[in-house]
Amino acid sequence: MKIVSIVGARPQFIKCAPVSHELRKKHEEILIHTGQHYDPEMSDVFFDELQIPKPDYHLDVGSGSHGKQTGAILERVEDVLLKEIPDLVLVYGDTNSTLAGALAAAKLHIPVAHVEAGLRSFDRTMPEEINRVVTDHVSDILFCPTKTAMDNLAHEGLNKGTYIVGDVMVDALRNNTSISESKSRIIELLGLTRGNYFVATVHRPANTDDRLKLTAIVEAFGESGKDVVFPVHPRTKKYLHEYGLWDSLSENIKCIDPLGYIDMLHLMKHAKKILTDSGGIQKEAYILGVPCITMRENTEWIETLTGGWNVLVGADKKMILAAIMADGRTSADNTVFGKGDSAKRIVKILHENFCG
Repeated sequence: MKIVSIVGARPQFIKCAPVSHELRKKHEEILIHTGQHYDPEMSDVFFDELQIPKPDYHLDVGSGSHGKQTGAILERVEDVLLKEIPDLVLVYGDTNSTLAGALAAAKLHIPVAHVEAGLRSFDRTMPEEINRVVTDHVSDILFCPTKTAMDNLAHEGLNKGTYIVGDVMVDALRNNTSISESKSRIIELLGLTRGNYFVATVHRPANTDDRLKLTAIVEAFGESGKDVVFPVHPRTKKYLHEYGLWDSLSENIKCIDPLGYIDMLHLMKHAKKILTDSGGIQKEAYILGVPCITMRENTEWIETLTGGWNVLVGADKKMILAAIMADGRTSADNTVFGKGDSAKRIVKILHENFCG
């Protein structure tokens, strides 16, 4: 079976790694990198560290408005699909690359499989919500990470071709945790003490593009007085400079360049808490057993909210500070996202559906 896999952003590279490894044992995989994330620190390093095969096609789409970026990806993916004529297209997550890849395949009557199907934040102001809903409705095979995701699809009338397989990020974490422990020296390089620092990531336009929200977030980091390690996304750095915030950041905020997967995994595993507006990092924090403070009003990963393990604080400075100072949880059900065999289950289901 010939399968075209489409990736374009950091979370997709992580999810793709274990699935690609399993796929290539029995099937032919053509890997397309759309170039949605094009900074080497947000792209190339993940291919190197996770040993993802070199993309067969790099579309070099780059940044742009949602319409411009999605349209460019759709057009260029269509050209590849017409050339390769695959049996199946595999897409991941909820980015513009996900939506464009699924649409290109569906319009050419090529079956689509969606990894991480069924997630819902129920917030249509988020572009990711639009992407994931539309992708699910044009896909033929829907791989759900949890029962909640499966139930969401059922409520939308999507009962056919749906499977609970767990989350492939569990596979990636389990495959790489021991590697990060032996290879990463990021904690020592930053002069940190394990269990006594916080890790923060901010990248969502809802936070970065709003001067008041971004100001409230970084002021909360500073006023906490805690060591906050802040790998700064290129988009966020741009706005910190534009708003005049960069040069006035508190000394306890350790701004660093974005990290590769191995260093970031090691840094998160030994943090006291994680602050983020990322969907994937909320989930990674939960699986690693690290309390998470989510700077959003909602989450698609509602399982992480159980027992207050993950808390939603928006961009409210007082709520962020209160969550930083609160006592952290000490246990979490880290089996809710699967046992680390999701990639094998996905490939088995694809084989049974298309080769059986």
